[in-house]
Amino acid sequence: MNPKPDDRRDNVQRIQENIDNTLKNISLANDMIAKSDNPDEIQNMKEKNVRREEALSKMICEIRDEALANKNNMK
Repeated sequence: MNPKPDDRRDNVQRIQENIDNTLKNISLANDMIAKSDNPDEIQNMKEKNVRREEALSKMICEIRDEALANKNNMK
């Protein structure tokens, strides 16, 4: 069985969907933080949001790289 060829045509769209979902999760967590009385839960959600923000910056770099690669491949 042959491996599938690397199809990167939809990477920008897929990464954008991940960015959108991450932003939504950050917003939802912030809403939960504002409503929660549990300090452990608040701390946990804040830590998750820090990790989400770190992932977000990496995804933004990745989407730039993919968009540039797509542009260069179209030439």
